Amino acid sequence: MGLDDFRGASVGLLQSGGLSSMAVGVWLREQGVPTRHCIADLGQAGAAETTALAAALTEFGAQVTVVDLRARMADVAADILRYHARHDGGYWNTTSASRFVLVDELGPRLLRDGCEVLAHGCVGGGNDQRRFARYASRLTPAPRVYAPWADPAALSRFPDREAMLKAVSEHGLPLDPGSDGDRSTDANIAGVSHESAELEDLSTPVTQVRPRWSNRASESPDQPEAVTVTFERGHVVDVDGSGPVPLAWLERCNEVGARHGVWLRDVVERRIIGTVCRGVYEAPGLELLERAWSRVLQASLDTAGRELYHRLASDLGAAMYEARWLEPAADAARAAIDVLLADVSARVTLIAHRGSVQVSAVDIDGRVPRQTRFGSGGNRWSVPAAGSHPGAVDHSHSI
Repeated sequence: MGLDDFRGASVGLLQSGGLSSMAVGVWLREQGVPTRHCIADLGQAGAAETTALAAALTEFGAQVTVVDLRARMADVAADILRYHARHDGGYWNTTSASRFVLVDELGPRLLRDGCEVLAHGCVGGGNDQRRFARYASRLTPAPRVYAPWADPAALSRFPDREAMLKAVSEHGLPLDPGSDGDRSTDANIAGVSHESAELEDLSTPVTQVRPRWSNRASESPDQPEAVTVTFERGHVVDVDGSGPVPLAWLERCNEVGARHGVWLRDVVERRIIGTVCRGVYEAPGLELLERAWSRVLQASLDTAGRELYHRLASDLGAAMYEARWLEPAADAARAAIDVLLADVSARVTLIAHRGSVQVSAVDIDGRVPRQTRFGSGGNRWSVPAAGSHPGAVDHSHSI
C-alpha cells in the first residue's frame, strides 16, 4: 500500500521513539497526513522517558496517545516461558511477541479513535512487516497496515538511516537511547534485541554490545544473590514474595538477572523469508527463570512427556517467531502442553552470581519416580518408597 491509497484517511502510527518510527512521523507530517502517534509502554523505558517522548511529540504538533501495555506484555512473556517458545539459539522471541501485543491491543483502539490505517516503522524486507500484516489480518474489523519502507515514495525521501537521522534532528525530536544512525534496539519488559552495523559482521565480538539494562558479568556484584521461584500447575505464581501477577515477578527477575550479568544470547537465526541474520538478545528475567523451569521439567516429566513437550515447544517457538501464535496448530500445541503440566508444581531456589545461575534447591512432588543410590546403601539404584524416610527403599524398583 502506498501513500495515495489512503489519502484523506487518519493514520495511527506505532511510535517507539526509535529512529525509524520517528522518521515515519516526520514523513507523514510532510505529506499532510493526519497522524496519531500511539506510544505503547511495553516496559521498554521508565515513566520519565515515556513522558518526555510524549511531550516532545506534542510540541512537534502531533496528536499523541500513551497506552500502558506492560501487564499484557508480561502476560505474554509468561506464556513464552511456560511453553518454552524460543527460537534459534534460545532466543526468547521477545520482539515478535511484542508485535502480537501491539496489534492485538492497539489495532481495535486505533479504529475506535477513528484511525483507519495502522503504520509502523519496521524496516523493509524484514520479519516485522510480515508479523504486523499477519496479526492485523486476524482482526475483525481490522485497520489497513501501511509499511512505509515498502513505499517507493518514503524510500526516496529517506534512502538511508543518515537521512532519517538528519530529518529527525532538524525537528529536535529525541531518540530512544538505543537508536542512532548505525545501531538499533527493540525493547520491552521481556527483553531487548540489539542490531548494529558492527554486529552484522560475524567477526565482531559480542562485547561490542552496550546492554540496555544489564551489567556485564565482569561488572556484577561480588556477592551472590538467592531467588526463590514457585510454580503451580506449570505457572509461575511467586518470586520472592511477588505474588502471581506476571508483571510483578518478571520485574523482580529482570532486576536480579540484570544486576548479576545474566542476560546474553548471541545467535545467528533463521528468518521468516529463509535467510539468516545475527541477533544479540538481552532477557535477564527470562534467562534467570529458564534455569528454574528447566529443572522443574526435568524432575516432573517422563521420557515420552519430555520429548513431546520439547517438540511442541519447538513448534510454538516457530509460531511466535513467524506471527502464527493465534493459528489452530499453535492452539492445539498449547492445549497439549497444558495437559502435560496439569500437576507440575515446585519451588526452586536459584543462586545468581557473575553471569551464571545455579539451582540451589528444589522442592517438588514429581509423578516420575526418582532413583537414588546412596540412600539405599550405595550398592544399588533404588526408588524411595512413597512417604518414607530417605533410607527406606522400594525394592520392587531396584536395579
